[in-house]
Amino acid sequence: MFEEQGYDMSLYDLYYYPESSVLNNSYDFVTATEVIEHLYEPNLVWQQWLSLIKPLGWLGLMTKMVVDVDAFAKWHYKNDQTHVVFFSRATFEYLAQRDELALEFIGNDVILLRKLT
Repeated sequence: MFEEQGYDMSLYDLYYYPESSVLNNSYDFVTATEVIEHLYEPNLVWQQWLSLIKPLGWLGLMTKMVVDVDAFAKWHYKNDQTHVVFFSRATFEYLAQRDELALEFIGNDVILLRKLT
C-alpha cells in the first residue's frame, strides 16, 4: 500500500521475505502489522526495530491488545496458537518511556512510536 502511494519500501519477513540485507540500513518508518504477537523474543526484535529507525523516525505497529484480565479469559485472540505474547496499552506506555519514544494510539489496534533522538 505504501508503494502504491509512491513511497520507497524495503521488505523483510523472517519466513516470507527473508531479504536480510535490508537490516543493514536505517529508515524513517518501520512498520510491523500483526507481527509482534508471534515473537518468542519480543524484546530482542524490539531492539532490532529501534536500531533500524533514524532519529525522529517512526515505528508503526498493529496488534490486538489485552484490555483486562476478565476480557482476556474470553478473548478469541489468545486461542491462536501462533500468538505467543500479548501487549496492552500499559505495556506500550512502559516501552515508550523506557526507550524515550513519543507514543500515540490510533483506534484499538494501532500504535505509533516516534524516536525522540
